[in-house]
Amino acid sequence: MITIGLTGFSDHDSLNLSNKHKLIDYAAHFPLVEIDTSFYAIPSPRTTSKWVEDTPETFSFVVKAFSAMTMHKKWQDYFDSEIEMYRRFMDAIAPISESGKLKAILCQFPPYFNCTKENVAYLRHIAKQMGDLPIAVEFRNSSWYSEANKEKTLAFLEELKMIHVVVDEPQIGTGSVPIVLRGTNKAQTIVRLHGRNQYGWMKANSPEWREVRTLYRYNQEEIAEWAKYISHLQKESDEIIVIFNNNSGGDAADNAKHLQEMLKIEYKDLAPLQMDLFGD
Repeated sequence: MITIGLTGFSDHDSLNLSNKHKLIDYAAHFPLVEIDTSFYAIPSPRTTSKWVEDTPETFSFVVKAFSAMTMHKKWQDYFDSEIEMYRRFMDAIAPISESGKLKAILCQFPPYFNCTKENVAYLRHIAKQMGDLPIAVEFRNSSWYSEANKEKTLAFLEELKMIHVVVDEPQIGTGSVPIVLRGTNKAQTIVRLHGRNQYGWMKANSPEWREVRTLYRYNQEEIAEWAKYISHLQKESDEIIVIFNNNSGGDAADNAKHLQEMLKIEYKDLAPLQMDLFGD
């Protein structure tokens, strides 16, 4: 099974999403969404319950871990204890998990999270905190995939039953990772497509990073290339989740539909298209 979705359900102009019902409208196009706002602030259970209510039974979510959980920030700046941070996050995703709509918690680590004993121990720590919930791991430091570490990294993720996130991103040295077409979890593998804009990728700390970081439109040949990669990954996991994150220029939705068409996938049980003749 191949499940295609986008990062976020708001900023996709080509989908003609209404202001009041963006998630409902989004769910008429795709069966899955990656929630990335949870990286910046942990949502309330009331909010996540509304997401569950607004989407079809077959709809699903990948929820990005809060930034302090993946060492982008310090938990001390937000909570009295690390335990409180995890409790708040677990409370937030409980409505999604209990509804059966949670595909994975996405732990995207920063470029400075390299392959060390301390960081390997931290991955074990996260696994312990999350219990039986599905955890997907995306690295941004190439040391995890060095000749000496690659097989050990993949074996370690498999040991912890973590989901390997295969990425397509600009290649700018140690602060990015190559395409590694391997699964570590029989149930699923996640693919995240960030685009290949090297200039924008290096603007991570710039005021304009949102406008340029993932400014990229995959062409016909690149989509065909990924169609082949995804077919290969199907041998490794029962479900391949593909998330387009090239949102800076609004290209994600079009590229996702292009891939869907190329793979001859037709999703059933999507939300009905809203026909509001009088606007919002």
